Amino acid sequence: MAVHIKKVETKSELKTFVRFANRLYKGNKYYVPSMPFDDMNTLDRRKNGAYEFCESELYMAYRDGVPVGRVAAIINHKANQAWNVSQVRFGWIDFIDDMEVSSALLDAVTEFGRSHGMTQIVGPLGFTDFDPEGMLVEGFDRLSTMALIYNHPYYPEHMKKLGYVKETGWLEYRITIPQYVPERHEHLSQLIIERNHLKLRKLSRRQIRKEDYGRKLFKLINETYCVLYGYSLLSDRQIDQYVDLYLSLVDTQLLTFIEDEHGELIAAGITIPSLSSALQKCNGEIFPFGWWHLLKAMFLKRPDTLDMLLIGVRPDYQNKGVPALLFNDLIKTYNRLGFKYAETNANLETNHAVQALWEPFEKEQHKKRWVFGKDIE
Repeated sequence: MAVHIKKVETKSELKTFVRFANRLYKGNKYYVPSMPFDDMNTLDRRKNGAYEFCESELYMAYRDGVPVGRVAAIINHKANQAWNVSQVRFGWIDFIDDMEVSSALLDAVTEFGRSHGMTQIVGPLGFTDFDPEGMLVEGFDRLSTMALIYNHPYYPEHMKKLGYVKETGWLEYRITIPQYVPERHEHLSQLIIERNHLKLRKLSRRQIRKEDYGRKLFKLINETYCVLYGYSLLSDRQIDQYVDLYLSLVDTQLLTFIEDEHGELIAAGITIPSLSSALQKCNGEIFPFGWWHLLKAMFLKRPDTLDMLLIGVRPDYQNKGVPALLFNDLIKTYNRLGFKYAETNANLETNHAVQALWEPFEKEQHKKRWVFGKDIE
């Protein structure tokens, strides 16, 4: 039977869209389920602040009435203006191993883009850099992380057969955490603090809210990430959403903030225990009992691996030893809490500043992902 593409229009259809990947990958030991409630909020026009400057449509592919694929078509007008491009993005793309299905899904995105005057289709990308992005092209036999996409090896093969080429790429590293901070690094850290008049801060959740540190953090992220591929500056509404999301996930012991002499935030390290296994156990569902698996991984019986969610250093401080200062502080906490490894998540291949952060560590580059692109004719 032919593939039928249907636009997602009802809440019930949105639920089918959101849960499709978790069903497609059920039993796969490397796939980490997304949290359906989070995806529902992200894809809801009323709740996601990105819709202030984005347009999108969601599509499901059916064969004989059975869902066989999904994709989101997204136009981020702010990013297009900032980077002087006319791109439609495809995101949340999943499909069975059938060229007719993948082709039909991407044709739907292409037509959406063409109808809005776009000249190129690129992806996988979300509304912003804080959505899952990049298609896995290496590391299919490695456990994924909560923040990133896992996909079957046939996905990139479909893209190539359909005429898509690499636009940009990301690398991921698994880092072995040192068992101690060398004394000379301690001495160097103190010199960096004194020379630059810096203050290292550990904050409670209450202090973060009282001092509006969430807003300070994402202002820093805007300053740090604005030069990276496809980035669009976060709006105040988006910042409020991300503050609520991240504060609900973090153990404040695993956060480090650095201020300058005027109390301005110039660097931050936001890390969390890996929630990959916990999400697999509950299939991404928080209720009725999934919250227990997440709570246990975060605070009670932590895994030996942590995820580096956000590492940000203001550009004018990146060459002053501040990144080393962040890690020297965090490593002590990691050892005290029993962590042995860290996942860097995705680092742009062209972001040499972040690549340099990992040079002092024992590491393995174990995953790679690409964004694919194609001109719209």
